This record gives sequence, C-alpha cells and structure tokens, in this order.
Amino acid sequence: MPKVASPEQLVVHELKDMYYAEKALTKVLPTLASEATDRELSKVFTHHLGETRDQVENLEQVFKNIGKRAEAQPCPGIEGIKEEHDHFMKENEPSDKMLDVFLTGAAARTEHYEIAAYTGLIALARTLGERDSVELLEENLRQEKEALKTVESISKRILKATGNGSSAKRSSAPRRSSTTKKRVAAR
Repeated sequence: MPKVASPEQLVVHELKDMYYAEKALTKVLPTLASEATDRELSKVFTHHLGETRDQVENLEQVFKNIGKRAEAQPCPGIEGIKEEHDHFMKENEPSDKMLDVFLTGAAARTEHYEIAAYTGLIALARTLGERDSVELLEENLRQEKEALKTVESISKRILKATGNGSSAKRSSAPRRSSTTKKRVAAR
C-alpha cells in the first residue's frame, strides 16, 4: 500500500474510510431500529438510514469530482463501535430502557466519529479547492450534527424517566459538615 504523502492522497484515504463507514451503517441502522424499544428512537434510526444512503451517494459524487473510483477501505473506528455494540448485546440482558440508553450512547459515539471525520474531509477538500465536494461533505456533516442532537435529546428524556430513583438516593446521602470538610482539606 502506498504511503500517504500529499493532501490529495490523504483525502482519498479519508474518503475510502468514510465510504466504508457509511455503507456499513446502512446495514447496521435497520438492526438498531429493530432493537430500540423507544418508538421515537426507532424512527430516528430509520430516518437516519435514508440520510445515510444519501450520504453514500454524496461520497460517490465526491470521488467522481476528484477523478477517483468510489472505493471502500475498512474503517477501524466504525468497526470498533460495531464490535462494542455486538459485545454488549452478547454479554448483557438489559431492560428495555437500559437497552435504549445504550443504543443512544452507541449512536452518539458514531455521530461524533462521523462529525470529526467530515470536519477533516471538508478542510482537506477546501484546501484542494474542491468547492462542489465541500458542499456535499458539508451536507453530510449537517445531517450528522442534527442526528447527534436528536439522539442526545432522546437519551436525556429516557434517562430522566429512568433516573428518578437514583436522584432520590443521592439526595438522601449524608452530607459532610463544614468541620469535616476543613479537616479533610487540612490533610
């Protein structure tokens, strides 16, 4: 495999990673939608599947814009997130609510990864003067940011509904007096 020695080579490398990631997610998102017990979360995964398919097309156009054939190369970042999901599902039998909380966390990790990757790709494409490609990549980035915002909102709602008991336990814990705090601080 040739070494990456120029911005042009790096953009191709990064595009191949993201092309792999987005294509992998078109296979993963239906599974997540079926695993989710929260209706809104399931709908978000299904909606994002359509966006992800559009993102694959945008990446194919970017490859075309730079005169390269669309090609995927295994993306260790996405593979790691998928492995984490699979391991969790194999090793645990979470309640419906905890499963949904886990799924929102897995989705947020994925979105953060994609946001970072698209941000870097946009900077590279801008440096190379690829205006049309920048627009396509910015569209993908916008969708990823919106998906993250939605998933985080759902996560907060689910956690708030499931966390009522834990906040009561925390508030009933004995508090240290100011004298105890002073003794601890003096040590």
